[in-house]
Amino acid sequence: MYESDITRFIRELKQTRPTIEDEQRQGRAIWWDHPQDADTSRRNQESRVAQRPYVYASKP
Repeated sequence: MYESDITRFIRELKQTRPTIEDEQRQGRAIWWDHPQDADTSRRNQESRVAQRPYVYASKP
């Protein structure tokens, strides 16, 4: 059965570093997995400025 180089690399990486998935989860928890504040999300959405259709055109 065919096994791509990427699949082989990931399999070998997981064999040499069995804790890599736990390390990834810990890293994600540091930066991404946080509760969201509805008020802050609403204010951020309201404060967005619409982007012009073609940003590289000179302003009229």
